This record gives sequence, structure tokens and C-alpha cells, in this order.
Amino acid sequence: MIVDFQHHFTPRELIKDDPSDRLVLHYDENGAPSYTVHSLLYDLDEHVRMMDEAGIDAAWLTSAAGMAADLDRSKICNERAKQAEQDYPGRFIGAAHANPLGGPEALKELNRCKHEFGFRGVVITSEADGKCLDAPDYEPFWTECERLGVFVFVHPALKLNFSRSFDRYDTARSVGREFSLIMATIRLINSGVFDRHPGLIVHMAHLGGGIASMLGRVRSYQDKTFWGTAGNPRHGVTPKHDFDHYLRHNMVFDTAGFCGAISSVKTALIEIPAARIVFATDYPQEIRARAAVRDFVRNVRALGADGEKILSGNVGLLLK
Repeated sequence: MIVDFQHHFTPRELIKDDPSDRLVLHYDENGAPSYTVHSLLYDLDEHVRMMDEAGIDAAWLTSAAGMAADLDRSKICNERAKQAEQDYPGRFIGAAHANPLGGPEALKELNRCKHEFGFRGVVITSEADGKCLDAPDYEPFWTECERLGVFVFVHPALKLNFSRSFDRYDTARSVGREFSLIMATIRLINSGVFDRHPGLIVHMAHLGGGIASMLGRVRSYQDKTFWGTAGNPRHGVTPKHDFDHYLRHNMVFDTAGFCGAISSVKTALIEIPAARIVFATDYPQEIRARAAVRDFVRNVRALGADGEKILSGNVGLLLK
């Protein structure tokens, strides 16, 4: 069974103006491109036609409109995701949308998603509201996710806390978001989130922002004595186990985020075991054409045994 673990939609009522056949690009307050709106986001009939052509059995459905959003928007996304499950039996798997910084009401909504809707994972962003994932404010959220047994999907922040360094060439989206995912991975591990919550499973988008190519450097800087930061309260902190322990026990990475480039998947496999990678497309944002998704599936399958693990063998890591 092939599941697309990064597949997006937006409820029609949350799109202010009808985009028709246009692409409508939104910018943040610093002028950085933020999010592209188009009709494919709510045309689930076309989603299913694409899935049929590409050979994808089901898609885990998340909405950017509900990531780190207010309670009302989160509820709309959750209810429409559940409706999609019912309207297209077996084709969509709803994700919970609950703001990790939203306090008791957001955690109540997370519980509703688990117990009433049967959702098995929740989507958040790699940073939000000026805070990062190692901030103490997130601790009640991690505690509740572990208690409920839901996995956490970390999607790159659509609006970076600090985007001014990426002020040209659309680099906030192309590079900044991936940098945010790499930092989120390091923060989760070094801050001890997994030591405090060993049962927590985090699904990191976009192959962890391409962290495989940086792991040699990241591992080296875990030696705080060598680099002279031992004892420093900010820079000398390390987790109980070595860095890779958490990559192989608490984290799962998906193949989305590189616009269907199989070379990026091959690069990741040098450092990240195929047993910790799941298939994902980022449809209908970074990939929108049916043929492009079909070709991506074929290219992953061409990886042989590793490809088969990624396409279907690892589904149980997240959907037990």
C-alpha cells in the first residue's frame, strides 16, 4: 500500500477569492513569497485522479491553513479532512490540526481529533510565533502527543520567524524553509525532547531539510569538549544518547520537498536508513501534474529494495 505522507488541501471556505485558473501568491510582511493558492488545493476529485494514475493508494491530508492556526481555522481543517475520509473511502487519511502553542483549547481539539475522528497524527510547523520547537512553551504539547500516541508531522514554517536574511530570489521558500527543518531536528534532539518523551514519534518533512548532507558537520559539533562549548548553558547541551540514536528511533523522514528530484532521495540514503523514510510528494504545491507524480513513484521504485521500503514497507512507522 502506497501512502503519500505529505499531501495538501485547503478547504474552499478558507480561500478568500476564487483563484479560478490563476496562481495567487501571498507574501509575508517582509516581502518574502509565502504561499501559493490555486484551485487544485480544493479539487479533491483531481487529487484522486492523480493518485490513480500514479499508483498511490491513499494520501495523508494536511492543510497549510490549519498549521499553527487559531482554533476556528484548525477546526474547519479537521472537519473537512474527516469529510474527505468519508467522501472518498480509503483514499484520504485525515491529519489533526492543533496549534502547539494554543493552550488548553488546542489540546482539547487534539483530543477530539484522536477520539472522535480517529486521526493518528497531528501537523505543526518547524517554528511559529517567534518560537522554536525547543521552547518550554511546547512542552505540554509534546506531553499530550506522547500520551495520546499520535505522531507529530513537522512541516516547514510557511512564515519564518526571521525571513530578512532571505530577502531576494525566493530563498525564504527554496532554502529558508529547509534550514528551518534542519534546525528543528537539531533542537528536538539536543534539547532532550525525546529523552523526556521516549515514546514520541516525529515525522520530519522534506528529508529533514536535506540534513543528510550536513550530518558529518552536525555530528562533529556534538563533541562539546573538542569545540570548547562544554558547560555552556546554550551551546554545550547534549542529549542522553548519540545524535543518530534519535534519527533511528524517534524520527521518520519523508521524500517531499525536492520537487520530485530522485537525486535528493539518493543523497539522503547515504546517511538516513531507508527504514526511516516514507514516501511523500508535496502535491499539489511543489508537484502539480499527474505525470510528474507518476514518474516520481517510478523513480523511487527503481531504487530496488530501498525504494519498496520507502513506498510501502514503512507505512507502519506512522500508521500503526
